[in-house]
Amino acid sequence: MIELKQIHALIISFGLTEDESFSSRILSLTAISDFGDIDYSYQIFRHLINPTIFNWNTIIRGYSRSKNPNRSISVFNEMSRIGVSPDHLTFPFLAKACSRLSSIKLGLSIHSFIAKTGFELDKFVQNSLIHMYSSCGGIIYARKVFDAMPYRNLVSWNSIIDGYAKCGDLVSARNVFELMPERDVVSWSSLIDGYVKSGDHREALEIFERMKFEGPKANEVTMVSVLCACAHLGALEKGKMMHKYVKENGLPLTLVLRTSLVDMYAKCGAIEEALVVFRGVSIDRTDVLIWNSMIGGLATHGLVKESLELYKNMRTLNRVTPDEITYLCLLSACAHGGLVEEAWEFFDSIDRHGMTPMLEHYACMVDVLSRAGYLDEAFEFLNKMPVEPTASMLGALLSGCRNYGRLDIGEIVGKKLIELEPDHDGRYIGLSNIYSVGRRYKEARKMREEMEKRGVKKSPGCSSVEVDGVLHKFIAHDKTHPQLTEVYAMLNEIAEQMRLDSDLQTQEQGLYDIWEDG
Repeated sequence: MIELKQIHALIISFGLTEDESFSSRILSLTAISDFGDIDYSYQIFRHLINPTIFNWNTIIRGYSRSKNPNRSISVFNEMSRIGVSPDHLTFPFLAKACSRLSSIKLGLSIHSFIAKTGFELDKFVQNSLIHMYSSCGGIIYARKVFDAMPYRNLVSWNSIIDGYAKCGDLVSARNVFELMPERDVVSWSSLIDGYVKSGDHREALEIFERMKFEGPKANEVTMVSVLCACAHLGALEKGKMMHKYVKENGLPLTLVLRTSLVDMYAKCGAIEEALVVFRGVSIDRTDVLIWNSMIGGLATHGLVKESLELYKNMRTLNRVTPDEITYLCLLSACAHGGLVEEAWEFFDSIDRHGMTPMLEHYACMVDVLSRAGYLDEAFEFLNKMPVEPTASMLGALLSGCRNYGRLDIGEIVGKKLIELEPDHDGRYIGLSNIYSVGRRYKEARKMREEMEKRGVKKSPGCSSVEVDGVLHKFIAHDKTHPQLTEVYAMLNEIAEQMRLDSDLQTQEQGLYDIWEDG
């Protein structure tokens, strides 16, 4: 911008501002380039004697991608008032502004204007409407636009799939995906990401395996999604295979992809592999994202000292500014290490660095205090917070009360949790366990009865294990596993061995008691 402003000054000095080509190019550069300044662009625009529709569209487009997308609507209103007619390029930029604002009301108004001006059947406009409605949560409107299209291109199909995926309707997204006449990497990536965000990580990986055989080569977006799925499943072997895929297909190890690899390895228990990726020669060590992943990964593995040391290096050696996520990772490290004083210091630093503590920061502080046995302090902290306590905060305190036998606070917190989430089975069980720890078995039994009375069902236990790169899922009382007979035979053998060991320990304790009695 410094050089561009100097050039602009020369143009003014030489009296060339009347030349439309100069004005349009400077307007475009300042409005829509990554290094531009939309407000400066608007000042140039205001000095144009007779701005063209191209100039108006440039300003609307610039504001639609800025921090103030609502200014796009204001400029359009101004344009309409003075009688300048929009063209087919005006409305996609306005639709983008509505998407950024998540305003379906504004979107409907823009759609009405499109219908009045006769651009409703323009494919470019229709695709932008599908994206706009999807982003604003109006998937029904998006589908109506899609169904009304006489001709659909790949962008149309991808937009509606992405819309269904964003609103969590993976059944409809999958149906549309299967009907597509052709698919590109965006089609596959949208569906995979939809399954990841809905929590169906196994299906996301299965779609990716199908993509390897039927579809195009994956890109960075695809791999970030599948690595996220591996991280949530703890599927280390699958994660390694994904890392190998990245290398073999020559995908650039961008910062986002490296961060996903660090996160995947850390969550899958391979902290050394995470460190290897983190220490890669080409890592952009000025970005806070990858530091957060590594600090958080070390904390999760109980390597609290190393986590805090890495934070010091980030600040002093690399001069990276922490963000809100950094402090979440640091508070998590303090929780694992029982570092109460350090946690308070980090929590207070959030305000000092011009940031506002988020709900997650408060939850972490409650967790730190509860784990360390500072239950009175945790309870007082909850009551003095400027925000209402969430279920996760109360749950952390309830867990601390159970561990330290604090029935007085635990009973209050447990009842509050049931008020907040009356259909959550874990809330009744949590309070029942508190009563059991305090030997108040009558109240414990009453909680279980209350749970049944309200029709709340206990969610079955679920676990998964990865063997030779294959994920096996186990649900309590489920009998659908293909190796069911072998699994139960092994479980019975283990149970028998445990019983024999228990009997042996009982016999040994009996002999010890006889010896003690003389």
